[in-house]
Amino acid sequence: MIDITPAAVACGIVLGTGLWLVIFRSLLMRATTLTERIEPQLKSQNLESRLLRLGEANLTPFGPLERILRPVIRDGMAALGRLNPSPGATARRLAQAGITKTSIDFRAEQLLWAAAGFVAALGVTALGAAAGRFNPLLAAVAVLGSAVGGFMLRDYWLGVQVKRRESRMMAEFPSLAELMALAVSAGESATGALDRVCRSAKGELTKEFADILAETRAGKPLVQALQEFSARTDMAPLVRFVDGIIVAVQRGTPLADVLRAQAQDVRDIAKRDLMEAAGKKEIAMMVPLVFGVLPLTVVFAVFPGLAAINLGF
Repeated sequence: MIDITPAAVACGIVLGTGLWLVIFRSLLMRATTLTERIEPQLKSQNLESRLLRLGEANLTPFGPLERILRPVIRDGMAALGRLNPSPGATARRLAQAGITKTSIDFRAEQLLWAAAGFVAALGVTALGAAAGRFNPLLAAVAVLGSAVGGFMLRDYWLGVQVKRRESRMMAEFPSLAELMALAVSAGESATGALDRVCRSAKGELTKEFADILAETRAGKPLVQALQEFSARTDMAPLVRFVDGIIVAVQRGTPLADVLRAQAQDVRDIAKRDLMEAAGKKEIAMMVPLVFGVLPLTVVFAVFPGLAAINLGF
């Protein structure tokens, strides 16, 4: 019987993968894309030499290995994009988090997190096997669970990023609304007020206003840019704020009073949330008081009397 060592198995896998990359992923075996087909016809429009072009930047620290596997990674990301069940929802959450990535890039990042969890669990399992503690079922569950956990952890972290950014935007909103109301009261239009706010303030909400202003300057109507911003946010005060601006622009109604009222509403909501948080913290403070401080107080009150009784005083 021939003994096959793990090193021989690993060498065989690496050799097979290398031969597969050389044979099936070569230029002769790959399907020609539409860009590659029409590129020779557009050479007269692009006179730059390929030798002078900058290479694509590496996204991972693997260097040449990444450049070798780049065609496979691109094909896998394209297939992942076709299998993505909700690319629109993912793109909307990325926009809410202020992340300039496509849904395909986010799914690829999720796979990298899953691969990191898989490798970490595999390393821990290998260390346990080297120490003589190895359970095949437990190892398989740990490795697969770590991979799935890494995949889901990236999605959870995206939700955390969305909540943090929305909280910062809500904290900035009252001041920006009053600043915009002041600009409108001074005679500025809605576009001019947005421009003044973008030049005078900094923050997450200011970045959104700057994007709206940039789209407006590029030729998109202001109402359409505001409606797109309202569609990609879930915060009701901001939606009402944008709807008020849209109504004022379309019908010519006074805008300054509406903006001030909305800013005051947001401040009232912040006060109410603060009171609710204080009430919850007050209840949470009862736990260490009842289970920590009160038993110690009882012990300090009763122990001297018990000691005196034991001593016969």
